[in-house]
Amino acid sequence: MEEFFSTSFLLKFIKFGIVGFSGVIVDFSITFICKEYLRIQKYIANGIGFTIAASTNYFLNRVWTFESTNPNILMEFSRFFIIALIGLGINTAIVWAMSGKMRVNFYLSKVVATIVVTAWNFLINAYYTFV
Repeated sequence: MEEFFSTSFLLKFIKFGIVGFSGVIVDFSITFICKEYLRIQKYIANGIGFTIAASTNYFLNRVWTFESTNPNILMEFSRFFIIALIGLGINTAIVWAMSGKMRVNFYLSKVVATIVVTAWNFLINAYYTFV
C-alpha cells in the first residue's frame, strides 16, 4: 500500500496521464482524417483512430512511463490492448448508465467514466502488463 503514495508511483501516474492525453489527440486526429478526408465510414474511422492511439500509447508507456525491457513485446502489447478494450467497455457502460439511465449530463458522465477508466488502465497496466 505504501507504493501507492511513493514519488515514483505518482510520477508514473503523471506520465501515464500525459501519454493518455497524447493518445486522445492521436485518436481524434486520425478519426477526423479518416472520416472527413478519406471518407471512411464513421465507426470504422473511429476504430482506426482508437487502434492507432492505443498502439502509440503502448509504445510511449513501454518506453517512457514504465521503462519496460520485457523482450516479449507481442505478449505485452496484447495485454495492453486488451486492457484498453476493457477500459473502452467500462467507459461506455458508465456513460450509458449515468447519462442514459440516471439522466446525468452526458459530459459529466464522460468525466466520471474517464476518471474511473484512467485509474483502471493505469493500475492494471502497472501490475499486469508492465511487470
